[in-house]
Amino acid sequence: MSVRRIAILSASHLCRNPRVLKEATTLGAAGHDVTVLTVSSHERFARIDHELMRGQPFRLKVLDLAGEGTPARLRGLAQRGSTWLARLLCRTTRLETAAALGPASALLRLARAESADLYIAHTEIPIWAASHLIRDGRRVAVDIEDWYSQDLLFADRANRPLRLLEQAERFALRHAAYVTTTSDSLAQALADTFGGARPITLRNTFPLQKHHRLDRPPTVGPPSFIWFSQTIGPGRGLELFLAAWSRMKHASRVCLLGDERPGYREELLARVPAERRADVHFLPAVTPGELPDRLAEHDIGLALEQHWPRNRDLTISNKIFQYLNAGLAVVATDTAGQTEVLRAAPAVGLLVTAHETTQVTTQLDQLVADPARLRSTQASARAAAETGFAWEHDAPRLLAAVARALGET
Repeated sequence: MSVRRIAILSASHLCRNPRVLKEATTLGAAGHDVTVLTVSSHERFARIDHELMRGQPFRLKVLDLAGEGTPARLRGLAQRGSTWLARLLCRTTRLETAAALGPASALLRLARAESADLYIAHTEIPIWAASHLIRDGRRVAVDIEDWYSQDLLFADRANRPLRLLEQAERFALRHAAYVTTTSDSLAQALADTFGGARPITLRNTFPLQKHHRLDRPPTVGPPSFIWFSQTIGPGRGLELFLAAWSRMKHASRVCLLGDERPGYREELLARVPAERRADVHFLPAVTPGELPDRLAEHDIGLALEQHWPRNRDLTISNKIFQYLNAGLAVVATDTAGQTEVLRAAPAVGLLVTAHETTQVTTQLDQLVADPARLRSTQASARAAAETGFAWEHDAPRLLAAVARALGET
């Protein structure tokens, strides 16, 4: 295989987009000359990205909007102002421009300055940029890790150029060298909506972690539920889960890991009976490298996606695969995407109704009340990762798609 130049486009920090990190690492390790082009918008995340780059087989080129120097600060200030104005116009006049997504024009310029045999676009701005690069005559693949025109809560959608995003997604489905996405459900929905070839399913799995829950003795005392996200906030199923959990007869703990949206802790705890609030713990966010071992300290992973917006129903998020990898029993809501996983591996945990609490309370009680069942479920979860739901099983599909796009097969 000849060395080919691949440019991966993102608008997110590496530490906030594990899908890009896995892809770049896999393609670099396979011998390609890989460069990730992205945006730095947060100093803390930039420092984590710097650590993540140690020993990586790819380069990182950054549009710096968060550096300590005056030029970066001025760029960041100007960009925030431009984005704010574009979103105001979108909300008040429905005038949609790519500027409402963030530094779209700047990232497109960065991409056009990069000479590559294949571009792979991730996240909103790069998917918009992909149509311009394709019209330039460049070979471009697209990863629709979220259905952006069908995402976000109502309050957030008002600021988003949804028609523009939908046009970009449609163009990608019809003209990209290939398209990948996160689940069979989302792949079929995209093909049905936009036409073109059905996207390749490339799940949000992770390389098998060395240490997992089964390496540790069974829990002594109340089992621990864990939920994690970049942000602990509304619209993530926590409210309904705590309504069910609060009525359980058997003791357990709930740990929520991530950056808290201001005021949300108090709002969430107000829904929990006073006598149960001490069993709800808020844990600070950790780096991607620390997360696998941190998850393995708990017993049951919560994947509480909702049926709306449509993207949440169809995609399969990182959570469920990281829980399987860490050897945790899983409690997953019955979205179309998560049902795919529990249908393939029913012994890994509970598939619960997303908007129901009474039956969920009973299901949770039955699981935590039986230590032998819980341990068996954890073993099944780890086995599911080892036999199918790990990056070692998904990476070959990525490599094959890239090889076809480069004309190597």
